[in-house]
Amino acid sequence: MMTKNQENEREQMEMHTIEQLVPQDHLVRKLDAAICFSFIYLLVERCECLMGISVD
Repeated sequence: MMTKNQENEREQMEMHTIEQLVPQDHLVRKLDAAICFSFIYLLVERCECLMGISVD
């Protein structure tokens, strides 16, 4: 049987951001700083149009 305190702990929610979870010296951060990924948006937009997905 759970005590009242244990029940309250189960109902708590904790939020984290990617900034908090990924270390500053992580490879993903280094790649993000070195490579401009903005071209991907153009490629995805074209695919969405071909698939009939509305682009807002």
